[in-house]
Amino acid sequence: MPDPSPSAWKRFWERGGGWKALLLAAVYYGLYQLMALLVGAVFGTEGGVRGEKGSAMDIVIGTALPIILGSILLVLFALSVGWLKELFSRQPVGGRGWMWVAVGVVAAINVSAFLSIDYAEAGAPLVAAWLFTGLFVGFAEEVLTRGFAVNLMRKAGHGEIAVALVSSGIFAALHLGNLFTTDQGLPTTLLQVVYTFCFGMCMYLALRVTGNLIWPILLHATTDPTLFLHGEAPAAGSIFGILPAFSTYLIIVTGLILLVVLVVSERRRARRDAVEATAGPA
Repeated sequence: MPDPSPSAWKRFWERGGGWKALLLAAVYYGLYQLMALLVGAVFGTEGGVRGEKGSAMDIVIGTALPIILGSILLVLFALSVGWLKELFSRQPVGGRGWMWVAVGVVAAINVSAFLSIDYAEAGAPLVAAWLFTGLFVGFAEEVLTRGFAVNLMRKAGHGEIAVALVSSGIFAALHLGNLFTTDQGLPTTLLQVVYTFCFGMCMYLALRVTGNLIWPILLHATTDPTLFLHGEAPAAGSIFGILPAFSTYLIIVTGLILLVVLVVSERRRARRDAVEATAGPA
């Protein structure tokens, strides 16, 4: 039952808009970076309780903890505007059969990466730490971009092409910050931005075709840890390592092709709806 007298805060967000989605993402990103600095100040950058750089405890404290805090902030925001149930309810816009391609490609890469890890070399603590971290990465990034951003765009009345582009674009823009927070350099960062835009497109299509935000969260949650562990401890001679080795380019090609299909599909649907509306009832 709708709130009969929503607050100004709720009314502001209920009106939706792409700029509000961008504002929310920017505020979240700033708070996330602040929390990462705070965690670094409390626990240090290496040694002590964190152990060696890249160890299981270092991953949990340095990578997972700021994202856990960010996830808590996202849940609190959802509660403040009354959207928590709405975000995880059945999607109001359905999907089409071809959208399963996005799910299949991402799932195939993740399963292949999972099967091509040398678990003895990686060690159970590191594997567990990354799987744990992946859950919160998937939750935070999907709730922010396929949850809030999609919701805000739809509430403003935008079509699904714009919804897909804006939510994927915001997701990609969040990773542009790696140019300033890491030493990976401009070419790597730009490739990462293109990859994350196309991955975001795949997650948007996963949201559409599965009908619930939980599935993009789980797909995303299994992507980062399996690909990282595959890169750190690949099983020698494993045929399953082929897909994860080329995952960046597979996702880029898949995302761009499916974006074209989405544009064509949505425009056809819009024309058909216009013709039916003009024709009226028989």
